Amino acid sequence: MKRLALPLLLIVALIGIAVAGYWLQRPANAQAVACADPLAGCVFSHRGATVKVVFSTQPAPLQAFLLSVYVLGATKISAEFQMNGMEMGFNRYDLRPTDTGVFASSITLPVCVSGRRDWTLFLEIDGAHYTLPFSTH
Repeated sequence: MKRLALPLLLIVALIGIAVAGYWLQRPANAQAVACADPLAGCVFSHRGATVKVVFSTQPAPLQAFLLSVYVLGATKISAEFQMNGMEMGFNRYDLRPTDTGVFASSITLPVCVSGRRDWTLFLEIDGAHYTLPFSTH
C-alpha cells in the first residue's frame, strides 16, 4: 500500500498544478494599454469610464510600492504581475477601495534570478482584462 501512496500522491499533485495553471491562465482577450510612465499615471477607457493607474514609486524587487486605480463605478479590481515567458509565482492582489473611492494595494515584486526587469501588470476591472507592460529598476 505504501508503494502506491507516493506515486498516487504525485499524480494528484501534478493534476492539481495543471488545473491551477489552467485556471490562472491570463485571458487572451485582454486589452493592451500603452503606459509610458506609470509614476505619472496611465489613462485608458473601461466601459466608457476613464481609468487611471498610478504607481507610487518606481517598482524595484522586494520593495513595496502602492498601486492605485482611479475609476468611477467599479466594484472589484485585482492585479497580477508576471514576466513574459517566465513563471514568477503567485503575484495576485485584490485592490481595496479607499475612503476617496480609489482602489489601492501595497505591491511587492519578487526578485528575478535572471536579472530581467520587464514586467506586465494584468489588471482586471469588474471582469474586463487589461495588460500594462512596465520595467523595474
